[in-house]
Amino acid sequence: MTLFDENVSVVPTPRRPLRRRALVGTWSLAIAVIVLFVMTFLPTAYVIQQPGPVFNTLGSSTGADGQQVPLISVPDEDDDTSSGQLDLLTVQVSGNRERTPSWVELVSAWFDRSRAVVPIDRIFPAGQTTEQRNTENAALMTDSQVEASAAALRELGYDVPQQSTVVTVTDDGASAGLLQPDDVITTVDGAQVRNVEAVRAEVQARAGAPVTIGYERGGTPGTVQVTPRQREVDGQQQWLLGIALMQSFDLPIDVKIQLNDVGGPSAGMMFALGIIDKMSPGDLTGGQHIAGTGTIDADGNVGAIGGIRQKLYGARDAGATVFLAPESNCNEVVGHVPDGIRVFSTSTLTQSLTVLQTIRDGGDLDALPTCGS
Repeated sequence: MTLFDENVSVVPTPRRPLRRRALVGTWSLAIAVIVLFVMTFLPTAYVIQQPGPVFNTLGSSTGADGQQVPLISVPDEDDDTSSGQLDLLTVQVSGNRERTPSWVELVSAWFDRSRAVVPIDRIFPAGQTTEQRNTENAALMTDSQVEASAAALRELGYDVPQQSTVVTVTDDGASAGLLQPDDVITTVDGAQVRNVEAVRAEVQARAGAPVTIGYERGGTPGTVQVTPRQREVDGQQQWLLGIALMQSFDLPIDVKIQLNDVGGPSAGMMFALGIIDKMSPGDLTGGQHIAGTGTIDADGNVGAIGGIRQKLYGARDAGATVFLAPESNCNEVVGHVPDGIRVFSTSTLTQSLTVLQTIRDGGDLDALPTCGS
């Protein structure tokens, strides 16, 4: 039993004050937690690019009805089942204007070599919705499939006629009242123009001077003089005719490419290689797992694409050991090649085929062009 004297004051032992360093640490931790919590919900001006799904152009894909169908099919295929793969690669974008990644997600991506943090304006231009971007990418995918089919058939020796057709005429543009939708553009100042790029190049070369446009309307040829007008396009001043052109081809072979929910033009080269493999005897891959990327035009020129670093890692993760990269992307490839993959550069469909044939025949791979030489 404890007795207390009511006349005696009991004074508790005073607590020792927190040391200054401990106090500062406590406040710093509290502030960091608050900042981290706030940053989780603050909007950002960036999105994240990361490796997306990989598709074997010699294999199958999921059709609109959910069934597996050949990714590429041609009539009377002259091809046995390939023991190798020709993979096309995709890039996924995490975030959009409606929902941007949090700062925490951005920091995590920053330290991951397979992902990239990029300004949102580079992927989603101001004023463009996610739906509009998806629609544009779907159109680019369709165009790339047609261009790839034309390039592959020409490489195989087929004659593939093409033409540039007027789709729309701007009401207040330079060609208003002069050209009409469905007109086929044939010449610019007498120079034959085989594609949309050639029309643009001829117009730009004349720096605003009037040009004589040759066309066919309902099968009847005609000419008209148009004075281009200068406008800013993607930050650059260009001379415009005030028309939208579409490239079309008369394909002698009915090539079908079925790939849903993938957009953009960067699979063009791999589509072309897949078509050539399907229409040629033997195995173009030599049994190897090959991946690649690059746009392609009907003349077989391979062009630059975006997200090549993410595609390199996507190829590595899918098991590819060989990667075909556009020569114009080589500056982004050097120093960013994952272990286990050998990269060869290419600028044409013919060069890409040379790489595959060298691999198949066991030739000298060191003699092939790379992004380091």
